[in-house]
Formats: sequence, C-alpha cells, structure tokens
Amino acid sequence: MKILVPVKRVIDYNVKVRVKGDGTGVDLANVKMSMNPFDEVALEEAIRLKEAEQADEVIAVSIGVQKAQETLRTALALGADRGILVVAADDVHNDIEPLAVARILKAIVDEEQPNLVLAGKQAIDNDMNATGQMLAALLGWSQATFASELSVKDEHAVVTREVDGGLQTIRVKLPTIVTVDLRLNEPRYASLPNIIKAKRKPLEERTAADMNIDVDPRLEILSTTEPATRTAGIRVNSVDELVEKLKETGAL
Repeated sequence: MKILVPVKRVIDYNVKVRVKGDGTGVDLANVKMSMNPFDEVALEEAIRLKEAEQADEVIAVSIGVQKAQETLRTALALGADRGILVVAADDVHNDIEPLAVARILKAIVDEEQPNLVLAGKQAIDNDMNATGQMLAALLGWSQATFASELSVKDEHAVVTREVDGGLQTIRVKLPTIVTVDLRLNEPRYASLPNIIKAKRKPLEERTAADMNIDVDPRLEILSTTEPATRTAGIRVNSVDELVEKLKETGAL
C-alpha cells in the first residue's frame, strides 16, 4: 500500500502572530515556520502504518513557496520515504487556496496511484478545512473526516471520527481520503541520524505551471485585524447586582 501525505508550511504554533500595520495580512518577517500540526499527525499515522507493515511507501507532498522544501525535509527525517515539492507561489504571503491545492494533489494522485491519502483536517493559518473534501470530490473517492482512530484491513479503512454528538465509526473502501484530528496520535521527534539520512532521500521538485494548474486566487482578503483586546472585569457584591450587570451588558 502506498500512502500520500500533504504537508503545509505554516507559522509555528508557538509563535504569537502579528498583523501588519496596514492590515493587509500577517507579518511573516523573521517568523519561525514549521509543519502544520494536523499534518504532523497525519504523517505520524502514515509512518506507523508502514512500521506495522501495512504500507510499503510514504510520500510527503508540499505545495507553496520554495522554502517549503524545509518542511519536506522534516517529513523525510520523521520517516517519509520521498518528497514532492510543487512550487506554486513566489511570495510567502500568497496562500494557495484549497481548490487549487486539491487540483494539484489530484494530478499527483493520478500519477502516483496511492491507496490512501492522509491529510490534516485543516491548516492552522487559514482554518479552511476544505482541501480533503475537495480532493475526494475531484477523485470520486470515499472520504472520512475528523479521524481520531484509524485502522486498515482487507481493502477497507475503519475510521472513528469526531462529530457534534460524540464519536462515529465508519468503514470506507480503499482508495480513500482521510483527514485527521489532533487526538489520533502523538507525533514523534526527528532524531539526529534520521535528519542526516533525510538529506539523501529523494525530493522531486516541480511547479504548478508545469502541471497546467491555475493557482490564481478566487478570494480577496479585504483586511486583517487582530482580535479585540479583553477588557478588565468588575467585582460585584451580590447575585442581584450580578444579574443587573448582565442585563445592562445584554448578556442576559
């Protein structure tokens, strides 16, 4: 079985995001970038399936700027067998929209013919939560989203997914798309020997133009603002006073 794992380069989740002074977007100057945490979980699950001898090859794919090569090298150090970088933007501030990403991934899937695509359910920079679903639609494959448990057996994947009412377990036929939640596993750290080995693993590079895929944005960001600052609270002396204050603020 061959597994394809898309990995995205995003601002590290430990970094406090700053908005540009003119409100045109997020300031990325001298900001630490890393692999999207949801994609880390997807990659870890793919590696575990390979370690359990349920998969023969794990391919990591990243779409974006040239610097995404660093994210792919991390994926290779963690255990992916090879990487594919699709350069689709020159400016780090240009985020490739989910439909364009899904079309690029479809072209790669058509070429590589994986049995399973494991992806993070969303990226922490735009929170779109759409690429996996769009890819499944373009391929005509089954899909299972928000996975918190996954097992593969007899040409099927059994997925426990998180829904509003609790948990739902479904069985989908391979090939399939599975988007994962953070509770699926705990990603490993790359060891120094594996980081060195990753430099010798194959990393193929191509461009969206070479694949004849249009990545021009269909959405326009009008402005970006920081969340409103939290105001100071007040102290009340009784329940009656609390109720009155809640009525005054419209919270009750």
